[in-house]
Order: sequence, then structure tokens, then C-alpha cells
Amino acid sequence: MTTDPFIYLQFIRNTMAALPGTTEGLTHGTPAFYVQKKMLCRLWENGEVLVIRTDERDKWIAKDPDTYFFTDHYRNYPCLLVNLPKVDPDELKILLIKAWMDRASKTQLKAYQENIH
Repeated sequence: MTTDPFIYLQFIRNTMAALPGTTEGLTHGTPAFYVQKKMLCRLWENGEVLVIRTDERDKWIAKDPDTYFFTDHYRNYPCLLVNLPKVDPDELKILLIKAWMDRASKTQLKAYQENIH
């Protein structure tokens, strides 16, 4: 992706806008996205790292440790850190949709499935 943090945020907003029940708010003073009041992801203060909820952290880190990583702070949380300047946009979209699917209600999942068909 490009190196402008606004471009990253706009990409994330566009992806999340297609997911039923997703809302945007602030966490630690940075943009964050939620479904059912559960956080899906948030930008770091530098605008170039995304914290995203996933139970597949090890899979992504093994695939590309320069792009996907975590710090000690996130060791005991189901979170992955994404280096936005290095991430493939298609992979980021997959991660965002999967984070949403893991936390969305059955009704929201059904609405999403109906919209993509």
C-alpha cells in the first residue's frame, strides 16, 4: 500500500462500510471499528500500524513476519499488528472481514451473505 496514513484509514473505512452493524469510534485517541460494541481493529497513533482482532495470529506471522507481528503488550490478547505500508490490500481486506465475521451476530452475518450474492 501507499505511505499516507489517510489512505490506510480510508481503505479500512471502505471495507468496514460494507459490513452490517459496523461502527467507527475512537480508542486511545485513534480511529477504531466495532461491531456489537466489540472492537475489531484500531489504528496506532503513528497511523501505520493496525491492531486487529484475530485468533489466527500465528498463521499470519508465519506467512510474513515483516508485515504481521505483535508486541509483548498484545502477547495475551487475540490481536495481530499489521504494518500497513507493507500489507497486501487483499490480505488486509480478508483480515478485516474475518475479524468482523468472528464477532458479528447471526442476523448481521445473514445480511452480509445476502448482500454478496
